[in-house]
Amino acid sequence: MTDQASSPSDELAQNAELQKAVIVGMQPDQAGHVLDEAVRYAKLLGVPLVVAHVDVTRFVTYEDPDGYVHSAPIDLNIEAGAAEFEAVQAAAATALKGTDLKWTARQLVGDPALAIKQLANKLDAQLIVVGTRKRGLGESIREFFTGSVAARLAHRQHRSVLVVPLEDAVPDDQPEIWTE
Repeated sequence: MTDQASSPSDELAQNAELQKAVIVGMQPDQAGHVLDEAVRYAKLLGVPLVVAHVDVTRFVTYEDPDGYVHSAPIDLNIEAGAAEFEAVQAAAATALKGTDLKWTARQLVGDPALAIKQLANKLDAQLIVVGTRKRGLGESIREFFTGSVAARLAHRQHRSVLVVPLEDAVPDDQPEIWTE
């Protein structure tokens, strides 16, 4: 089950069906074991799974009283975010094919930690699952300015956050974590 363009009333009805869900934050080409862990916990808890992709190229302009979010692009090329969401949906559909798990995909906009937190509040989610960031200089600089999504989620809301490593662990004898 996946979201297409939905109206505010459709989203409210779907939110009612997704109460207590496990939310997993996904990006295109993300390691599959992040989704695998989210699936495992959704099955253990007997709840639906919500695959969330955050389009950071858009920002929230205003929110209706019923919770429907209106957004605008930062950049005029809005196809990039749509293409990323389609890639995330396709990866999730492939990974979840043949399972009996109820799931949906949601496109969120803006700051990833705040957007996922807001969705978790709407669904009264039981758990949020995110991957660690990739190692590299570019990611280090981005995190310096924006902070870790996982850390910001852990400090700005009350739900448990499961942080799944994206890559192999750095050996204890390696002095630098990010070697690029």
